[in-house]
Amino acid sequence: MKDLFNSIQELCENILFVPFNELREIELTNWWAANVATWVFMGIGVIAFVYWMLQLKSFSDNNEEDKSISSHSYL
Repeated sequence: MKDLFNSIQELCENILFVPFNELREIELTNWWAANVATWVFMGIGVIAFVYWMLQLKSFSDNNEEDKSISSHSYL
């Protein structure tokens, strides 16, 4: 049983955490390079947000949205 946990530790420390260790070392020399993944994901989020807002505006302009006060029978 001890060998199983040691192998899981070995897997995590020597294989799965290698990218994080590299980012940690890069951060000491270049902050921008270490955070490039964060900026990419933030850019994707902004693009998705703008697309979603444009879609909502197009549906609102076409009067396709139900704007009744009570849309459910229990209200």
